[in-house]
Amino acid sequence: MKKFKVTNKFLQKSLYVLSIIGPGLITVNAGNDAGGIATYAAVGALYGYRMLWGLLLITFSLAVIQEMNARMAVVTGKGLSDLIRENFGVKVTFLAMVILFVANLGVCIGDFAGIAASLELFGVAKFVSVPLMAVFIWYVIIKGSYSRLEKILLLFTVVFFSYIITAFVVKPNWSEVFKATVIPSIIPRKDYILTFIGMIGTTITPYMQFYLQGSIADKGLSLKDYKYEKLDVYFGAFWGDLVSFFIIVTTAATLYKAGIKIETAQDAALALKPLAGQYASLLFGIGLLGASILAAIVIPLSTAYAVTEAFGFERGLDKSFGEAPVFYGIFTFMIFISALLILLPKISLVGIMLATQQLAGILSPIILILMVLLTSKKELMGELVNNRLQSIIVWVTVIFIIILTITLVMASFFNF
Repeated sequence: MKKFKVTNKFLQKSLYVLSIIGPGLITVNAGNDAGGIATYAAVGALYGYRMLWGLLLITFSLAVIQEMNARMAVVTGKGLSDLIRENFGVKVTFLAMVILFVANLGVCIGDFAGIAASLELFGVAKFVSVPLMAVFIWYVIIKGSYSRLEKILLLFTVVFFSYIITAFVVKPNWSEVFKATVIPSIIPRKDYILTFIGMIGTTITPYMQFYLQGSIADKGLSLKDYKYEKLDVYFGAFWGDLVSFFIIVTTAATLYKAGIKIETAQDAALALKPLAGQYASLLFGIGLLGASILAAIVIPLSTAYAVTEAFGFERGLDKSFGEAPVFYGIFTFMIFISALLILLPKISLVGIMLATQQLAGILSPIILILMVLLTSKKELMGELVNNRLQSIIVWVTVIFIIILTITLVMASFFNF
């Protein structure tokens, strides 16, 4: 009987921990969207394994930033937009929300492009796939409580195993892979630096911070859940970047060796077919579809959380449409306008995505600075303020991103 009680207690504890895990894992996997997959695939296709060491460093920075974000959520019980408005004023908040909305809309458009491209690999025309998926995504969000939606989103994270499987299918030289992961290799060329910036920008993004904090607050996690939520964000950071690692390995082992350059994730999937077989191509396409759907849910939702928090509107998936019309209206608008734009002929999707990624890159260090200032305030965070090591890591990351962002903007304007 005693053994049974111990086992039963362990089971209850395990179920409790599993009920907390979700926001961190979902957030980072949503960062591996259509644009992210295209970026990582291009990194491998252009430079082989040479940027893997950079991804390893970015992973540690991402883990620290996500932990800081989660800690702020469980201590305050508020979303990031709420705290920015309360501590820095309406003008700063309004500017941040405008840039965030525009940048996220561009990313959302890119994800519907990813949905269209991935299903075209299976012979489904975009005029069929895009409207159907837009309605499906909208229905999934609008009909679910947060707990139900979280289960659906966690299910979509399983699809990222396809990239791990694909990497083993193409049979890379693993000794070269591990060597490149731990030994830095820098090419002093503009294209290398800009690609490196793109890899950082698609790994640490503003919408991830707003979604993570908003979802933790919506889930009702408190200080007693902190140690388990910390586990969630650390695991999420390393799992998400492990997927990115295998995407780079896959394209490095195939496209780089064959000298094939790509611009989109669809290009990568199509190019894999003659090099690694239909199986690898289809696995890459399945990953793209799942990633695009996941991000097309998370990004409009994170925008709705951020904007409604910023201006004091009712929000949350546990509220009805009538109780939170602005919240539901924002993500509804983003989903259907993104789908509509994908169906328009002769629209420059690449141009839209590039412009919005630059906006996101500009916003990212601003949001990170506000976050580190907030988590360093004793009156806000109490005993859970940033320790010295956390502050150093975050400030180094912020300064590094600012330098790279300035480099990217100057390169875009002056074409050097």
